[in-house]
Amino acid sequence: MARDIVIRLEDVEKSYGAGNARTPVLRGISFQVNAGELVAIIGQSGSGKSTLLNIIGGLDRADRGAVEVLGRDYGKVSERDMAALRNAEIGFIFQHFNLLDYLDCLGNVTLPSTFGGAITDIEARGMECLERVGMAELARRKPSELSGGQKQRVAIARALFNKPKLLLCDEPTGNLDTSTGRAVINFFREINREDGVTLVIVTHEQRMSRVAERIIRVQDGRMVEGDEVRDWIEDAREEIDEVEQDDVEAAGGEA
Repeated sequence: MARDIVIRLEDVEKSYGAGNARTPVLRGISFQVNAGELVAIIGQSGSGKSTLLNIIGGLDRADRGAVEVLGRDYGKVSERDMAALRNAEIGFIFQHFNLLDYLDCLGNVTLPSTFGGAITDIEARGMECLERVGMAELARRKPSELSGGQKQRVAIARALFNKPKLLLCDEPTGNLDTSTGRAVINFFREINREDGVTLVIVTHEQRMSRVAERIIRVQDGRMVEGDEVRDWIEDAREEIDEVEQDDVEAAGGEA
């Protein structure tokens, strides 16, 4: 049975600046993502992958091309309807967590309720989300009292609050150590498999090649396909195996 299309991009272009200072960032990007997929978008800094994610999330607009997300044609959606879509059906997770220091964990998780939504028992839903990420016991702590990994788990709980159909993650492990980053990646896989949420993750993290259903590589604003992507995946997996073997040997165990 064919899965519904959650994201469809066709010949998407985006530039910044004007005249001689105009800089093309995306150059004819086309792909689609089906419901329930876990897709990683990889590429060097400045390749255009974060801009691409912002366009998918409605945080930025394409200059040209077609963008359809969750059945909405972005070319025909008003800013008000776009904001409602982002709050109700799309969850965002960022590298820098974007938590409010003056709110405790529960307050940060329930923040989306201030912009509307269908959740009625707000505190109960917030605690449910914190429980989902293993942070319920720290519900009353402020962000300043948390480790980087704990902050990211709170950010994930906040993104799950309105039960989104789509999660967009921009370098979610970029500020985390290797071990914590690995745990977060595994948690994304768990959300994807158990909850059926579609995930699109912009990342430099090579371990994502182990869990992603599909990898899209962006280079100089264009999609790279074929042997080059396959070679990157093979190299990444070989490097991961070497690192994990080194970890096992350092711990005095066996593979």
